[in-house]
Amino acid sequence: MSVQGTILIVDDEVRSQEALRRVLNQDFEVLCAGSTADAEKLLEGEIVHAVICDQRMPQESGVSFLKRVRELWPDPVRMIISGYSDSEDIIAGLNEAGIYQYITKPWQPERLIEIVREAVQLYRLQKETETAGVDVKARPAHVKKVVSVKRGAAKQLYDFERILHAPDSPMRGVIELGRRAADYDISVLITGESGTGKELLARAIHYGSARATKAFVIQNCGALPDELLESELFGCKKGAFTGAYQDRIGLFEVADGGTIFLDEIGETSPAFQVKLLRVLQESEIRPLGAQRVRKVDVRVVAATNRDLEAEVEAGRFRRDLYYRLAAFPVHMPALRDRPMDIPLIAEGILSAVKTSFNRPHLRFVSSVLEEFSRYHWPGNVRELQNEIQRMAVLADADELRCPPFAGRRSARRVASAANGKLNGSATLKDKVEDLEKTVIVSYLEKYEGNISRVANELGLSRVGLRNKLSRYDLRKNGKGHVLS
Repeated sequence: MSVQGTILIVDDEVRSQEALRRVLNQDFEVLCAGSTADAEKLLEGEIVHAVICDQRMPQESGVSFLKRVRELWPDPVRMIISGYSDSEDIIAGLNEAGIYQYITKPWQPERLIEIVREAVQLYRLQKETETAGVDVKARPAHVKKVVSVKRGAAKQLYDFERILHAPDSPMRGVIELGRRAADYDISVLITGESGTGKELLARAIHYGSARATKAFVIQNCGALPDELLESELFGCKKGAFTGAYQDRIGLFEVADGGTIFLDEIGETSPAFQVKLLRVLQESEIRPLGAQRVRKVDVRVVAATNRDLEAEVEAGRFRRDLYYRLAAFPVHMPALRDRPMDIPLIAEGILSAVKTSFNRPHLRFVSSVLEEFSRYHWPGNVRELQNEIQRMAVLADADELRCPPFAGRRSARRVASAANGKLNGSATLKDKVEDLEKTVIVSYLEKYEGNISRVANELGLSRVGLRNKLSRYDLRKNGKGHVLS
């Protein structure tokens, strides 16, 4: 049985410490301190969920100490235990130190366990709802109700039935695999191009599983360097590294009992892969700078747009981690491979756009949907969403008549012409130049004409890229699309 949280007991009487430890030790990891100075050392080295402090101690009162804890370590839930019922102390504790519970002696073991369990639950719920550090006077029942309502709404929003697809779509098989995966506590690896909806499927798997009442958290593994990624996932103590200005609970702990979605898992370094493998093998984490490990019960759903099997063969991804993550692989088809779904998805996106843009009468003309179905969508559903939003912004009337892809068709003509020259009898110099032009056009299309991003992707300076644009007579029109 894994412990539910870490509790710090601060009491100058050893017998009182031991009595509390005996009652709480089966359900929680219990740390004890005989003085406030010792307690501060423990708070500096451990991530603590709740503090139970005796009110009357030789060095200083419990309220005085917890007031300082509130300033330096605002996350732990703070509780006072005392054999005295001094109303002034109680009021001071509530107002100055943000005391969650005032426990009177003699306490009942069953009631004490219930109070501490609620305190740890409140700690986790606050982290999940991003309210850490605020005054912890809210009752756990209220916070739990708010989170429960949000989870219920998410369950409806991300149900498998909400994944739009036609009867003859290849997505039918994907959804069936997702439903089967949801029924079993197994790691899932979702592969597919960027923008195909991997996160949407991951959410459906979580909310269709027995873990649906617990947290679903997301981390893009390609967005952070190793140290920050480790801090985000596993947690850290204040001062563990440069920039660690406060204690941080890791996402694995936030997701305890639920699901963590590790997006862009193929972008992680070999060094981080070793640490992640250990977490998956041992079901335990060690926050950076902390002295103890803590058990977690988390289901992992990972996603990547890379071919991880090829990455394994190339030595860039650990084979043992791959097999840990890919216990149940699911591949998301590209949008161009499911053209029968495009009108349905487009109408679904338009419905959301009408609400967010406050334009309830927007509608497509049939020619636009036909054009959508013919286009190859290199950016998949994300590109389709961007295109519909752009059309809505540019539309003066309610009918979306703006002919899309004018610039993109020009880009495809450039690519088609280049391919013709590559297969023809042109000189090597001409073929190289045509290939270079095709690559530049494709990246300009990908990044909507953003010169800085294209230059960065191609390893060029902005000046160097502009010289090539001038050389190949490439320019952008007013809508950001590439013309030749």
